[in-house]
Order: sequence, then structure tokens, then C-alpha cells
Amino acid sequence: MEKAVLKDCVHLAMAGGMTFPETVKRMAETGVERYRADLVSLEKNHYASDGETHREMIPLADAPAIADQFHADEIKAAIADIQQRRIDYPEFLRRVMSGGTTEYTVFIAGRKAIYTGRRGDFHIEQFPAR
Repeated sequence: MEKAVLKDCVHLAMAGGMTFPETVKRMAETGVERYRADLVSLEKNHYASDGETHREMIPLADAPAIADQFHADEIKAAIADIQQRRIDYPEFLRRVMSGGTTEYTVFIAGRKAIYTGRRGDFHIEQFPAR
């Protein structure tokens, strides 16, 4: 994995300079098979198939408290809004946190993301068709 590329992916996404599909493509090109965004500690952990890992902090200002209850409808609405580019990535993070997401894992080869709450509630979002 190229750590400089992963750092750029996080910072460009936060600044609105890279979309989710672009981020996933760049991560895959550098050997990432999956990553986990820990919204409690605001960090992203990247994992390669050879066991290599890399962590980047998520620079989210004004991070809300994570809701106690998981609200799948709020998570789905935030996903739809970011896919349609009605919100940016920092706002997406704030909304899924307010909806009760403590973490989400993106499985690049599996083409899905799993959003998880405090009690194991979850929502699986398949990547849109190519």
C-alpha cells in the first residue's frame, strides 16, 4: 500500500476533491482490499490482502455524538444524498453518526459497505452497478 496515496484519499474526500468511486479506485490500485472507518475514534484503517495495514485520522470538525439507537432509514438517506452529490463527505459522516453508525467497513472486491451501530444493528449497502 502506498501510504501517501491513502493520506491523499482521506484528505481529498474531506475537502470535496474526490468522490467515493474515485477513492475506492485509487485505494484498490494501491493494494487496499477493505477499509474500516471507526467513527468513535475518527480513524480509517486500511487493510491489504498480504496483511499490511495503515491508519489515517479522519479530520472531522464538529463531529456529533453518535446516536444511541441505529436508524437505518437515516443511514440510507445519507447514502442516497452523497451518491447524488447533494452533500459532501464531512456532512455524510455527521449524518451517519447522528443516525447511530459507530463504524462502517468498505469491502472493495465485495462491492459493499456495512454500517454498524452500538448494538450490532447494521445496514448493508451494495455498490451501485458499474
